[in-house]
Amino acid sequence: IEGEEYLLKPMNCPHHCEIYRSKPRSYKELPVRLAEFGTVYRYEQSGELHGLTRVRGFTQDDAHLFVRPDQLLEEFERVIDIVLYIFKTLKFDNYTAQVSLRDPDNREKYIGSDENWEKAESAIIRAAAEKGLNTVVEYGEAAFYGPKLDFMVKDAIGRKWQLGTIQVDYNLPERFDLTYKGADDRLHRPIMIHRAPFGSMERFVAVLLEHTGGKFPLWLSPDQVVVLPISEKFNDYAHEVAELLNRSDIRAQVDDRNEKIGRKIRDNELKRIPYLLIVGEKEQAERLVSVRAQGEGDKGQMTLDTFRDMLSGLVRDEIEANKMNK
Repeated sequence: IEGEEYLLKPMNCPHHCEIYRSKPRSYKELPVRLAEFGTVYRYEQSGELHGLTRVRGFTQDDAHLFVRPDQLLEEFERVIDIVLYIFKTLKFDNYTAQVSLRDPDNREKYIGSDENWEKAESAIIRAAAEKGLNTVVEYGEAAFYGPKLDFMVKDAIGRKWQLGTIQVDYNLPERFDLTYKGADDRLHRPIMIHRAPFGSMERFVAVLLEHTGGKFPLWLSPDQVVVLPISEKFNDYAHEVAELLNRSDIRAQVDDRNEKIGRKIRDNELKRIPYLLIVGEKEQAERLVSVRAQGEGDKGQMTLDTFRDMLSGLVRDEIEANKMNK
């Protein structure tokens, strides 16, 4: 375009290396942590494409941590903690930590010295052991620049997908000539940790949808409440209810289609909406809502304020429970 050539980037790593290299670094600054939600691209063949789980352009929650050798183990274990926190919060219990190493019979496809590979592989194996992870070792599954700890999650029909990944890399810092000045006033080479706790965001969402059957926890549901007016005469009150809930940080929508109430209830239950509020003449006159909960059916009538306080409390309890899991 206008004399410039644009390329689809396959990874974010070189970009972060250049940011690190943009100024001199001291040992006191490390670890340097750089993160982004970056779109990257893979030329998957057409027969390999599959919904959101295998696509050609996807978003990674990508980060690169530049550490001193004495920081490597602690920093790697902290990233394991992040991955485990995410899995526990979203109730992914059926996963395996896969130690992905070089193919010992085909080392030509990897860059870097044997010494650096052995140090990187040993660091991953030690960190996984110290965290008590249930691991399997897979030879030939390492990235070309370093070994990985991949978190393999089974979906609803038993297929395994790689979600989170953590990688130790001695090689890109050499290729990009990354340095920091040590306490001895000499230049030293940092070690890179590549980390993506979610991995591909698209793949993570696809596996999460299947894992939950679309029934997200209340705090995560895109629409927590849908208000259903019985007829168009009650649309204004329905919108008033939704507006009050939204002002209280409860995500609410109105289904004011010209459909029978039974059809609207069925359609929104199929969308896995956690709570449906039905409003008609009595509800409008007395500022009530008739409540239906996903999977539980009719919960009766209550005042709008009571429902708002109940839902806010449920969301708060879920969030506090997640903090306790951390």
